[in-house]
Amino acid sequence: MSSKVVHWLQDHETRLFHFVNQRIQHHFLDQFFTKITHLGGATASIMISLCLAFFGQGSLRVAGIQALLALTISHIPVAIMKKRYPRLRPYLVHPQTITHKNPLTDHSFPSGHTTAIFSVIIPCVYALPMLGLLLIPLALVVGMSRMYLGLHYPSDCIVGCLIGTTVSVVTVAFWG
Repeated sequence: MSSKVVHWLQDHETRLFHFVNQRIQHHFLDQFFTKITHLGGATASIMISLCLAFFGQGSLRVAGIQALLALTISHIPVAIMKKRYPRLRPYLVHPQTITHKNPLTDHSFPSGHTTAIFSVIIPCVYALPMLGLLLIPLALVVGMSRMYLGLHYPSDCIVGCLIGTTVSVVTVAFWG
């Protein structure tokens, strides 16, 4: 890819990041995104998957097991990519970034939270397609929360979404 194209992409990504992180700031959104972002964290994603696997009935139980498998597998490429492409988090690069308490310091690419939430929701959507009306927007909001909180660029979240979705779709496809 030519350096002009790369520069153009980086410029537009930075603009989108700054828009989400600085222009739409509001007290309500601070509270909302600070809470919703945890749905993509290790504790919530593992607990939701375990609860579905142990307490779910029928297709939701299977979805819980598939989610656990997809969650585990999807974090292998995330770990590899974080080491191979050590991208600094936006708040470490852009001093005007608005962050909230205890920002992460590891590499930002790709977003592990976004990967996790998509790894968990996709098997649920396959099990009960109507859940997609709620779960897909919820997962997208988790990805957006990562930018709002100053922790990820848009491409971090897009790649996390792609990894989580791809691994989940392959897991579900090979399951049956």
